[in-house]
Amino acid sequence: MSRGHPQFDKMQEETVQPQPAENAKTPEQQLAEAQAQAQSQREAMLRAMADAENARKRFQAEAANAQKYALERFAEALLPVMDSLEAALANKKASPEALREGVQLTLRQLGQALEKARITSIDPAPGERFDPHRHQAMAAVPSDSGPNTVVATMQKGYQLHDRILRPALVTVAKPVEKTDGNPISDTDLD
Repeated sequence: MSRGHPQFDKMQEETVQPQPAENAKTPEQQLAEAQAQAQSQREAMLRAMADAENARKRFQAEAANAQKYALERFAEALLPVMDSLEAALANKKASPEALREGVQLTLRQLGQALEKARITSIDPAPGERFDPHRHQAMAAVPSDSGPNTVVATMQKGYQLHDRILRPALVTVAKPVEKTDGNPISDTDLD
């Protein structure tokens, strides 16, 4: 035999058995722990779902109340206007001047109530550019002012914040027709 080569014919086969660790858990213990953890996570999920459902119901109730009582502050601001109108009608011996003063006072009260509710008037001045989002043209009249400008306001409009409640009814200027030019020629067109 040559030196340097190992000899395998005298070796015996040994089986290696894993040595149990001191803290190793049996499969039954591991299964029981996994089932307990799954049960606790299921209970936590059910609690979270119940909390979410309760929050949803609470938000729905709050939204319903907010919608139901949204006009409460505005209605409270209108009550003095109602009182003033009733007082004016109850005074049968009031002079026309006193009635006029009372109506002016009531109009100021109404204006204050609208202002508190952030309702503003749309009252375009003559010469202001026509805005189809805020104005409604009721008529177009020939005018020396520029075309598509407001000539007169027939009725004020109103808006709540940026939302138009009612557009202002206006008369709009249209260009004056030229009568001294050649009707067939297009040189006089603007």
